[in-house]
Amino acid sequence: MEIKILEKSNETIRFMLSGVSPAFANALRRIIISEVPTMAIDDVIIVENTSIMHDEILSHRLGLIPLTSDLDSYYLPEECSCKSEFGCNKCRASFILEAEAHDKTITVYSGDIKCNDPKIKPVSDKIPIVKLAPKQKIKLEAYARLGRGLEHAKWQPVSACGYKFLPKINIDKKRCDACGECVKNCPKGILEIQDKALIVKDEMKCTLCKDCVKHCPINPPAIEISWDDSTFIFYVESTGSLQVERIIKEAFKIIINKSELVLSQLKQLEENKKSDSEA
Repeated sequence: MEIKILEKSNETIRFMLSGVSPAFANALRRIIISEVPTMAIDDVIIVENTSIMHDEILSHRLGLIPLTSDLDSYYLPEECSCKSEFGCNKCRASFILEAEAHDKTITVYSGDIKCNDPKIKPVSDKIPIVKLAPKQKIKLEAYARLGRGLEHAKWQPVSACGYKFLPKINIDKKRCDACGECVKNCPKGILEIQDKALIVKDEMKCTLCKDCVKHCPINPPAIEISWDDSTFIFYVESTGSLQVERIIKEAFKIIINKSELVLSQLKQLEENKKSDSEA
């Protein structure tokens, strides 16, 4: 298995994964989406709410605000030593939100939420939560914990995660007359005529739509689109809760742990069969 980084920014990454099966690529995608833990608000205690928004809707909106996560300082509730349904400072972060409109309508934003841990905060301060008309007020306490996307979408660390096969474009130079029809109909603009010959500018941008093949006037077409079914181009976009590199690392750790668990269980099964046969 080989990994090559193609593009990377603070919140997105595009990399090539080669030497694996489609099943492994899909397992990695599913683990990134549903098993990498992040922090999200899970419990809300409404002290006062005179706004037009119901308590349940207000709580739901708070839960969907992406929070920065600290996987090194906090434990998943099931792994925490406190073993309490209420949690402790090792597995839970607490927030306070208090806002009141006096003589004009105001908008309460995510930046108005205050946490006891400065490392845990909303990814953006400009997420609107509720509007308060004059004389309206909200006061609440909220508690965030680590969770996984398979429990609820609010714990998903990514807003986008997908992959495609590595495209392969083959041009029959002897039969292609460089008429330009494929160039006109390529939605990604990756084909070009240079020196009366058809060339490919960026093969990896191909979406495998095969529009170039459909519009080629030669029969059979002089251009062929295929793919490498052991090489994949991944695109991952973080919600901001975790650095995108950390998301990928945690996903591979989970795959390794799951593999080791299966191997240990198989080894135990073999040992049990051996002891039974000796008995």
